[in-house]
Amino acid sequence: MAIFKEITSKDNAEIKRIVKLQSSARERRDTGLFVAEGLRVCDDCADNGIEIVTLVLSKNYYEKQGKSLNKYIEKAAETLLVSESVFSKIADTKTPQGILAVGKIPQATAKKINNGGRYVALENIADPSNLGAIARTAEAIGVDGIIVSADGCDPYSPKVIRASMGTVLRLDIIVSDNIVDDLKNSGLRLYGCVVKGGKDIRDVVFQNGSAVVIGNEANGLTEAVKKISQNITIPMQGFAESLNAAAAAAIAMWELKR
Repeated sequence: MAIFKEITSKDNAEIKRIVKLQSSARERRDTGLFVAEGLRVCDDCADNGIEIVTLVLSKNYYEKQGKSLNKYIEKAAETLLVSESVFSKIADTKTPQGILAVGKIPQATAKKINNGGRYVALENIADPSNLGAIARTAEAIGVDGIIVSADGCDPYSPKVIRASMGTVLRLDIIVSDNIVDDLKNSGLRLYGCVVKGGKDIRDVVFQNGSAVVIGNEANGLTEAVKKISQNITIPMQGFAESLNAAAAAAIAMWELKR
């Protein structure tokens, strides 16, 4: 049964902990916790087996929604009722709804890469919007998972969760501390997306046990990844010199699954 606790002070230790989880990737990694803000993302948590450690509701939101929140309250280890000013302090959005959950990060990081699967691998993707968009496309196209280098943006940051519309909570996401070694030892056929000089992606016959690799927005793939991959290129017409990382990933994943 959920434990209700009322908090009115912004200096409360639990409030400070949530603020730190919102802002710090290191705090999320160290604690294994993340923050899901808004009804839709809390819904994704509840429906996808995410363990909710703490549910936080503003008093106004709780008074308006009442019994409709029982679904989340019953799944949470504890529920905090806070004032509007306290909720504004912990919220990452400008106009918060009044509901957020602190959840345990899914343990996909502990899973092994399935060498018969089809993956998209992201080397040092820096923009949360790109990672969120790639995750949404990956789910829609049906790839088996996303391999993310730990030096890129955190897939469980508030911005990525919002940009992905909660998709990161439903996909297998494998965070790699050494993506070159992990890809090399994965048993997957590796296809590195480069702007020029690679094999035309339309001429590649992708099979099970493959991964397309997308590089950093500004610098592309590192030489280390290029050396272990068959380099492929998405042909472009007109004056376009390159594609946005999310757009390139979408095309590569489509070809991967086609």
